[in-house]
Amino acid sequence: MRLTYSLILKRKAFVLKRSDKEHKAICIDSQNAKELLAFLNKDERHIKKFRYIMELILRDIRNTELYDKENVNKKAKDVTAMKFFKGQENARIYCKEQRVNNKLFIIVCCEVVAAKKLQGNSKVIRSIIDKISSYEYEIEE
Repeated sequence: MRLTYSLILKRKAFVLKRSDKEHKAICIDSQNAKELLAFLNKDERHIKKFRYIMELILRDIRNTELYDKENVNKKAKDVTAMKFFKGQENARIYCKEQRVNNKLFIIVCCEVVAAKKLQGNSKVIRSIIDKISSYEYEIEE
């Protein structure tokens, strides 16, 4: 008999902003918060774009040019990307979508890639996406 173990990494995240109806929230991965916030505060463009993408998500407005699923494999079905300045530095914040207590839908900002070079996903990007797909979050209020 062969046993297989699912590797689920429990991580912590904190709520950055909730939707008006309190059914959806944007969160930040606690372990990577410093790096994520440094990227966002790098210049005014980053924070403005992040706020815009965040508002679209919280208002249930779909814009795949700015936020979309990263369908690299079946395992990564809950991994998404916020897309910053396509055609320029083409930065990404990779996120994990998850439900908490069957009520709150969270989008956790997990990892930043300051410049995506290829149109497709490189091995490095795929490994980041695979790693994020294994995360499970607990929310710190």
